[in-house]
Amino acid sequence: MSSKIPILVSDFGLIDYQETWDKMRVYTDTRKASSPDLLFVLEHPSVFTQGQAGKPEHVLLPGDIPVVQTDRGGQVTYHGPGQCVLYLMIDIKRRRLGVRSLVSLIEKSIIALCRDYGVTAVAREDAPGVYVEGAKLASVGLRIRKGCSYHGLSLNVDMDLEPFSRINPCGYEGLSVVQLRDLVPGITMDEVKARLVNKLMTALMPVPHDALTVA
Repeated sequence: MSSKIPILVSDFGLIDYQETWDKMRVYTDTRKASSPDLLFVLEHPSVFTQGQAGKPEHVLLPGDIPVVQTDRGGQVTYHGPGQCVLYLMIDIKRRRLGVRSLVSLIEKSIIALCRDYGVTAVAREDAPGVYVEGAKLASVGLRIRKGCSYHGLSLNVDMDLEPFSRINPCGYEGLSVVQLRDLVPGITMDEVKARLVNKLMTALMPVPHDALTVA
């Protein structure tokens, strides 16, 4: 049964974007039908990433921050210290998920996390991600290859938001961004990581958490 296939969780701390992208692609290309799913938890040094359909005009003034052309869906976004990034390497067929249902699962997990803190967050049908009063709190971008996902979500927790002004976030001119620190004073990255991993695990693998293997 898919619910008995383990999900291995790895917390890499602060790690280079290219190095992480390489890890995801290699695992996806070499995994077998019996391979466990993986969940990477991490932060990135400052970087702009441009999705497959990304338009160069949405990168306004990157300055000294590198721009990486990547293979996920979506347009340009920013990653930096203080942002909680979770990458999901999931065999979606084995877990009976479609691409849209996986995106919805991720969005609902973030919304549930916000609800725990008394923050009302919503998803939008026309623009993947999670929003608070029209400002973007979290981005979602995936790639599906060989029936398996990689890439995932980025949630603004406690970071410098200035670099978002150097792009049209996710291809939307003038889109405001927000972070949890400004909505929940005193919130910590460690607490957010633990709670969000728990939400995703519960949604992906509804079994007791002692059945999970944590690496």
